[in-house]
Amino acid sequence: TNDLLQGASTKEAAARMKTFLNSLLPHCKQVLLVAPPPMKRGAWVPTDALVAESIHLAEEYKLLAEKLNITFVDTRHWNIDLTFDGVHFTEEGHHAFANHLMEVIP
Repeated sequence: TNDLLQGASTKEAAARMKTFLNSLLPHCKQVLLVAPPPMKRGAWVPTDALVAESIHLAEEYKLLAEKLNITFVDTRHWNIDLTFDGVHFTEEGHHAFANHLMEVIP
């Protein structure tokens, strides 16, 4: 999400993630790529286009995970509550994220 907020496209953000993961993978036995929940309109998210881009980021991350043969999780349907800025989790959002994540981590 930070890349998108800085003006990067979803493809650019995924390319940056790929570079990061390629440096990480030789040193890790397992990697879980977690797509952040979609942003919502708020103080940091002034347009619906940015919200749509955040949804497309999950799709790019899923393709990346398939290419790298790593596990992927899309948090889009986890109903993570976000704060006024449209990006960060509320306290309840943190709890929901952690509970869902515990279900997918072996």
